[in-house]
Amino acid sequence: MNQLQLIATIAERDVLRYTPAGVPIVGAILSHSSQQEEAGVARLVAFEVPALAAGEISGRLAGAELGAAYRFDGFLARKNRNSKALVFHIIDFSAA
Repeated sequence: MNQLQLIATIAERDVLRYTPAGVPIVGAILSHSSQQEEAGVARLVAFEVPALAAGEISGRLAGAELGAAYRFDGFLARKNRNSKALVFHIIDFSAA
């Protein structure tokens, strides 16, 4: 199973564009910061993750407020077939 749920802010966002097949797509950088418990010890976790939204959801992401917190649902996939880098593919999001 490859599912990821994340509460994050939109730190950066690209301009909405279209693939050669006409599918709308928008890229973004999501920023997350939280405190997690690991082995009984509190740990501060902070990171940024590249993200991508395609289809109907891309229009919603393109209009979402930068810096606002959202709950994102999606999955991880390679940036491209030959890359080891991962990208978070957003399939839904809502206000956190």
